[in-house]
Amino acid sequence: MWLKLCFLLLYFLVLFVLARVFEAVVWYETGFFATQLVDPVALSFRKLRTILECRGLGHSGLPEKKDVRELVEKSGDLMEGELYSALKEEEASESVSSTNFSGEMHFYELVEDTKDGIWLVQVIANDRSPLVGKVHWEKMVKKVSRFGIRAGTFNCSSDPRYCKRRGWLKSTLIMSVPQTSTSKGKVMLKEYSGRKIEVEHIFKWITAHAASRIKTIYNSEHLREEWNKSDQYRVKIYLFASLDQPPAFFSALSVKFTGRVEFIFVNVENWDNKSYMEEIGISKTPSYILRTPEGIYRYGSNAGEFISLRAMDSFLRSLQPEVNDLFVLSLVLVNLMAWMDLFITQGATIKRFVVLISTLGTYNSLLIISWLPVLGFLQLPYLDSFYEYSLKLFRYSNTTTLASWVRADWMFYSSHPALFLSTYLGHGLLIDYFEKKRRRNNNNDEVNANNLEWLSSLWDWYTSYLFHPIASFQHFPFDSDWDEDPDLFLERLAFPDLWLHPLIPTDYIKNLPMWRFKCLGVHSDEEMLETLQDSESDSDSENKEVFSSEKDISEDDEPNTFQRPREGEPRCRADADTFSCATKCCPKEQCERKARSYGSYSTAEEPDWSAWPPEMLHCTECVVCLEHFEGGCLLMGLPCGHVFHQNCIVMWLAGGRHCCPVCRWASYKKKQPYTHPQPLSSDSPS
Repeated sequence: MWLKLCFLLLYFLVLFVLARVFEAVVWYETGFFATQLVDPVALSFRKLRTILECRGLGHSGLPEKKDVRELVEKSGDLMEGELYSALKEEEASESVSSTNFSGEMHFYELVEDTKDGIWLVQVIANDRSPLVGKVHWEKMVKKVSRFGIRAGTFNCSSDPRYCKRRGWLKSTLIMSVPQTSTSKGKVMLKEYSGRKIEVEHIFKWITAHAASRIKTIYNSEHLREEWNKSDQYRVKIYLFASLDQPPAFFSALSVKFTGRVEFIFVNVENWDNKSYMEEIGISKTPSYILRTPEGIYRYGSNAGEFISLRAMDSFLRSLQPEVNDLFVLSLVLVNLMAWMDLFITQGATIKRFVVLISTLGTYNSLLIISWLPVLGFLQLPYLDSFYEYSLKLFRYSNTTTLASWVRADWMFYSSHPALFLSTYLGHGLLIDYFEKKRRRNNNNDEVNANNLEWLSSLWDWYTSYLFHPIASFQHFPFDSDWDEDPDLFLERLAFPDLWLHPLIPTDYIKNLPMWRFKCLGVHSDEEMLETLQDSESDSDSENKEVFSSEKDISEDDEPNTFQRPREGEPRCRADADTFSCATKCCPKEQCERKARSYGSYSTAEEPDWSAWPPEMLHCTECVVCLEHFEGGCLLMGLPCGHVFHQNCIVMWLAGGRHCCPVCRWASYKKKQPYTHPQPLSSDSPS
């Protein structure tokens, strides 16, 4: 998880650097930055009208370019970035669909129960034509959708009783606006009563009703009183301008941030005395001033702070976020991090997508589970101070220059989703390349696995855990209070010999005890190795025969977790079916030399039982190869206590027979250890 988080942070850093590169390229080609101010005099009439439409100011009664330019200047400074966004939005011919209400409950759920938005609904009475034609309605929907106003159509033929109860006997337009200035307040429905059925007139009616919710100040005394007043709102945004009413985007934001931010419009058109404005630091108009308990911030002084709905919405969300905003942000980050698994996972394509689906489900489930206690924690009444300190931290951090760059980059990449997805894909392919190179250097075989091989291994793993869960999860040795394992009897009932036996992992074999066979009175291991090295020159031909016989054993029958015996150690090979020894622990002549050189076990020599694990049974012969244990031979014991040559029992277990050749006890299950009787004081080993 931490690796994915590091990759995601690296990706965000790449996006930040890439945005700075784009700005440098634009500056090199055009000679201006996105934050550079534009002189409205140099713009054409069409561009000026586009700016006014994006800001939500009516211009139907302004036929001359001079009047349109003055209205643009009165509404706020124009930047290159805002001009580029407005022109691109106008060129994009995306059709915005409106909602068709099916009845009373559908209308109530979307319109009357929505407390933080504005709806424009066209009601079509029974056997009547709509008030606004289809062409004008599509233009109307596209125009109001720029400011977050949703549109819909209610046909009374689908629910005539509801229309009669409402008094909608003729086709009309209905607008829903929150009635109070508190969050989740009541919604009031207003009916259009104008005579002119034109887009501009209807839009003026909408903006006039939306602007009526904003507190308006007309003189300096009222401004002084409002400026020094302390109420429930911690964040206030003032618009100082010489306009008849605030722009439509400003009014729409006041509805969207109801209960979080207070919007105040200061009309300075007929002011004679502006001394108090200079006292509070307002030197020019128009100005968008954000007042917080920490101080005053002039909106538009940093990158990405345009006079538009989208830019100011992202700015206010970062200053005064809701819990839902934080949840959506965490959801996006977690899913971006989970999708990194598609590139980090190596191997078959099906394996990548299976791991991706598993990661997406796990991460989203953990995210939802983590948010539940957080929501309950925030409802506690004693956390008001914690909540205020958190918002204060948000306000401090999001009014910095770095935060403005991040918001500007967010708006840029969200308006160019193809660029965002392509950079994410390129970043993931680079991760895939370096991860594949790293694993190939480590000789990891799963890099070259194809789909069929991975599906086969997945099925083997599934059947192993489905049919034999105990063997898959238990490792030897482990502590248990069970004297007898009841699962052995159930396994024999559930899996008779005529059935296919389940696959059992062989990882437990490397945990089995191993030691060397010694006899009392023989030389030390160092002396035996020296004598063995002197005798190796006479037995090269015998060793070659032994090694050639071992190479015939395929790698599929021998697990990778075991090491081959080192040179000089006795080597055995067991035939699992006949229990006969194909190759003795040593060739006969070589064993005779070893016996003469460092003393093999004989009836006159007692084995050194002190080197044996206490739970192992004492024996001197391997029942797999039917050979006696030679001095220095590597032995291995099973949980039941029986002892064999290490290579003999490894080949036996690796062949799929996970039980003792003597007593048939499962080799992966613990058994009550065997306790040797304590010898009497008079019995001493010879």
